[in-house]
Amino acid sequence: MRSTEVTSDIRRAIASGRFTPGEKLNELALAKQLEVSRNTLRESFATLCAQGLLERIPNRGVFIASPTLEEARDFYTARAHVETAALMWGEHLDVAELEGYVSQAERCLRIGDDFGVATESQNFHRAVVRASGSEQLDEAMDEILAKMRLSIIVISKTKVDEFQAPYVSKYRRIVDLLEKGDRAAAAELLRDTLIRTRDCLDESYTSDFQLRA
Repeated sequence: MRSTEVTSDIRRAIASGRFTPGEKLNELALAKQLEVSRNTLRESFATLCAQGLLERIPNRGVFIASPTLEEARDFYTARAHVETAALMWGEHLDVAELEGYVSQAERCLRIGDDFGVATESQNFHRAVVRASGSEQLDEAMDEILAKMRLSIIVISKTKVDEFQAPYVSKYRRIVDLLEKGDRAAAAELLRDTLIRTRDCLDESYTSDFQLRA
């Protein structure tokens, strides 16, 4: 397996919520699990450190990053621009796919599966960007969503139910607008949702995740 593939696998694992901010990675165990050499794994670590997903501390090891409030706000700003454009003009928009993710998020919300809601939310937003048909944007979105999952974990230490619940209903409204053919209104609602979330992060964010040796 090439280091680029390993990098993608680890990034997806972070995006899935497998790791928590500040968690130390066991290099030997991870190399064995991924069936790669430690040199290959270290190459991937270097890439992920450069992307801001990992942090290497001399004489201590490699840790999962803990996004700051400022970084989390920037993630939402970037997404507001990229996702709004993709939803408005993307030539590969699959409304049925989006509806499926919303239905799954609603089911997860009913049974109290907060991380399930977060996962389906990520699937929804990833599908929006995929509508652009750009592999470069897809890759950039994978990186952003991995960082966003770490931010969601930080937020979930305070009030995850309040943070997640309102957005599922907004996703449903976006899909309803798309099914009516009103992409402009759907894009505006998506942008408004992302910007409002960004501006409310101060109330939800906590900084109590520390690097754990």
